[in-house]
Amino acid sequence: MAAAATMVSSAGGLLAMLNESHPALKLHALSNLNTYVDYFWPEISTSVPIIESLYEDEEFEQRQLAALLVSKVFYYLGELNDSLSYALGAGPQFDVSEDSDYVHTLLAKAIDEYASLKTKAAESNDVSAVVDPRLEAIVERMLDKCISDGKFQQAIGMAIECRRLDKLEEAVIRSDNVHATINYCIDVSHSFVNRREYRLEVLRLLVKVYQQLPSPDFLSVCQRLMFLDEPEAVANILEQLLRSEDVDEALLAFQIAFDLVENEHQAFLLKVRDGLPSAKLQPSEPAVPSGSAQPEPAQSGNAVTSEDVQMTDGAQVDGSAITSDPLEVIYAERLTKIRGVLSGETSIRLALQFLYSHNKSDLLILKTIKQSVEMRNSVCHSATIYANAIMHAGTTVDTFLRENLDWLSRATNWAKFSATAGLGVIHKGHLQQGRSLMAPYLPQGGSGGGGSPYSEGGALYALGLIHANHGEGIKQFLRESLRSSNVEVIQHGACLGLGLAALGTADDEIFDEIKNVLYTDSAVAGEAAGISMGLLMVGTASEKASEMLAYAHETQHEKIIRGLALGIALTVYGREEEADTLIEQMTRDQDPILRYGGMYAIALAYRGTANNKAIRQLLHFAVSDVSDDVRRTAVLALGFVLYSEPEQTPRIVSLLSESYNPHVRYGAAMAVGISCAGTGLSEAISLLEPLTSDVVDFVRQGALIAMAMVMVQISEASDSRVGAFRRQLEKIILDKHEDTMSKMGAILASGILDAGGRNVTIKLLSKTKHDKMTAVVGLAVFTQFWYWYPLIYFVSLAFSPTALIGLNYDLKVPKFEFLSHAKPSLFEYPKPTTVPTTASAVKLPTAVLSTSVRAKARATKKEAEKASTEKAEPNSAKGKTVDKDGDSSMQVESTVEKKAEPEATFEILTNPARVVPAQEKFVKFLEDSRYVPVKSSPSGFVLLKDLRPNEAEVLALTDSLSSTSANAGAPPAAGQQQGAASSMAVDEEPAPPQPFEYTS
Repeated sequence: MAAAATMVSSAGGLLAMLNESHPALKLHALSNLNTYVDYFWPEISTSVPIIESLYEDEEFEQRQLAALLVSKVFYYLGELNDSLSYALGAGPQFDVSEDSDYVHTLLAKAIDEYASLKTKAAESNDVSAVVDPRLEAIVERMLDKCISDGKFQQAIGMAIECRRLDKLEEAVIRSDNVHATINYCIDVSHSFVNRREYRLEVLRLLVKVYQQLPSPDFLSVCQRLMFLDEPEAVANILEQLLRSEDVDEALLAFQIAFDLVENEHQAFLLKVRDGLPSAKLQPSEPAVPSGSAQPEPAQSGNAVTSEDVQMTDGAQVDGSAITSDPLEVIYAERLTKIRGVLSGETSIRLALQFLYSHNKSDLLILKTIKQSVEMRNSVCHSATIYANAIMHAGTTVDTFLRENLDWLSRATNWAKFSATAGLGVIHKGHLQQGRSLMAPYLPQGGSGGGGSPYSEGGALYALGLIHANHGEGIKQFLRESLRSSNVEVIQHGACLGLGLAALGTADDEIFDEIKNVLYTDSAVAGEAAGISMGLLMVGTASEKASEMLAYAHETQHEKIIRGLALGIALTVYGREEEADTLIEQMTRDQDPILRYGGMYAIALAYRGTANNKAIRQLLHFAVSDVSDDVRRTAVLALGFVLYSEPEQTPRIVSLLSESYNPHVRYGAAMAVGISCAGTGLSEAISLLEPLTSDVVDFVRQGALIAMAMVMVQISEASDSRVGAFRRQLEKIILDKHEDTMSKMGAILASGILDAGGRNVTIKLLSKTKHDKMTAVVGLAVFTQFWYWYPLIYFVSLAFSPTALIGLNYDLKVPKFEFLSHAKPSLFEYPKPTTVPTTASAVKLPTAVLSTSVRAKARATKKEAEKASTEKAEPNSAKGKTVDKDGDSSMQVESTVEKKAEPEATFEILTNPARVVPAQEKFVKFLEDSRYVPVKSSPSGFVLLKDLRPNEAEVLALTDSLSSTSANAGAPPAAGQQQGAASSMAVDEEPAPPQPFEYTS
């Protein structure tokens, strides 16, 4: 072409030929101009009207060639819209497979145009909207080309954007690795599809494709069905797997159940549990399954009901004959197990045993705080109680409280309420004995005599915290307590407790009872009632929100309006664009408290979506609203919208963190704390550091709490700023002249930093990228502590244990070893503080615990004797069983020995083990291990296939938790509570791990 162009120095001659009358000459001119258009388009552009007239001439045979030429000229002139319309007129002359800038640009333009037309039509529900069939043809040709060329990811992206689900299905089915392609689709639909309805359509299609596969990935299918809220379909799959004769399929069913439980959606799990048909053994209870199979609009809804009815008929007719079927006996046994898992009891029990046996909280830190806080300062006194509860969340260890009963008894009124409620956080998940533990504080009988109403209210709130999101057993008791009392403090506690226990169940009867409390128009009880209604209806987008809004306009009490504003926001949790009308109504309200609720509504409706529209709205309110409260909350709400992309948050709020308005700075700190919680993100820490020494006391408070949330479970070895932050906290707590507000922030931060015995992190997304509803709701209510301190305890809902707990077929925890291929110091517990000679308990830099160092030193000597060439023996790694720390003389010795020996590059962990999020990528299962995981997962509950089922198993976590009064004696050296799993004499040498060969 270049050679031809050099011969022709101008297009003038060819353009003149266009005026000839003979079609053959015109055709010759057009085809040559089309060849040279890249060089002579400025000249050709003067004759565009002539070429256009050729295109418009119906008689002219080569009209399409003329259209193509005009299109190219307009492309060079930068008029892409005109260029596209003529390219459409060119029909087949416009070759989508041509590799030129012109074609690439116009295809991109065509796809954008088509996608926006389809999206507009879908959003306005205008079925009659007509898309130019020529445009559709180009897009289809492009999609077909991508599919035939094997560029499936491109085809999927375009099909999703253009709302062509038919092409999406074709691309997925024809791809070489269907499972990987479907996972790619799921990621794309979560990251880039903004509208929830359309995202659900895409997921429905993927589930359909999954179910047609010869070997579907049931783990993934059930996760998608949970998004689609189709419990019957999940129950069907689980039943199919449980009835299988293959033990591996039953293990898979248990794994699915544990994965669904991790997403913390109580109402959905209970529907799945009730949807599982009973085994045909119990003719005495035939009515249960048929009643509970709820005919919801699911693809497989009808199948479920008909199958259930038929089953119960059989059971009624001939019960005795069926009992002996061995398959049904096995199914019944498996069903009992899976119901225990779905109700959440199994995972809660195992997590509780893990947190108890691995508890590493440092009582010396608490002791230091307690000694440095003045008795007169009730805020710091309460903060210390909060910090203790958070530090021991879920561990059942209340040693600190038992040892300091007289100090504790100085709490009066609401502080007493909080102190009692703190027991609920410490015993969180202690479902069996929760009520008996709280019995001394609960309202006694109908007379309501005896205890203080504050401790009774606190005890009811505590019961809610113990049974949060798993309140089947306690709901009735809390309802009775609410009905039988008209003391507002007790009503306050009962409302909060009931909201927590019945989280998201949308139970109308409970709603009406709470509403009656609201209508008494008592400020204290009404605030709790408003929040509680929201907790009960979370995510239902219920009509009841309008009732709540109406009452918020009627009442005079600010507290009630605030409670209701948050409650209304909770009802639209996760509903995205469905919530827009309510958000609009709240954000335009004259009352700043309702606008404040509107910010939470945006935060919760668009939680974790990183939706641009929501971020724009929040940033607008953050700089333009007249109320400081609304501005602060608007910035804080960004944390909730962005927690799925934590790297973005520091960048988005960095300017706001330097605002002249302290409320906005506080909001920026909390937003970073919420979205980057547990990540240890370097940018987040850099943004928060200057705020921890801000001039305004409450900004310092927010920054300290946020910093603790970001640094939770990050060790000093992986970021040295963690050690500096711990020392800063201590300095603030010990400083007599520090403001109460920032001192309170420092005390709470100390609690959050070592939360749950140093074995939990704050996690808002489950491993399958689901939102952990309880955790998000917990943090949303926690941020209300600005107005009402007892709500601090809601932060415990966001804690999730960082453990790998392997389970066998009996859902017991067998001992086996696996590898963490990273230096032990990167992920170990912080070193216990020692009693220093001066009166401050500064955290020392992390060192390896002395017993393990001695074990290492011995191992090193042995190695040196054997052969210097051999690889490091496994017993030079730090065994997880060695949990006890030595006394201070040993620590001195450890520093001497440490110089002598380089640190191991890996460590052997024993199930169950603490695996922090950053460590997950280093976890590997050993080659010759007796157990193989059903799904390779580096943390959480993992079901294991036993390759040597005939050998005896050694089980861990077998110690049942008695009431912890046994622990009330003197604690070991640094307040470590030792579970039976790790009780081992200090000087005993740890058993060496099994020999193995490590291959990376």
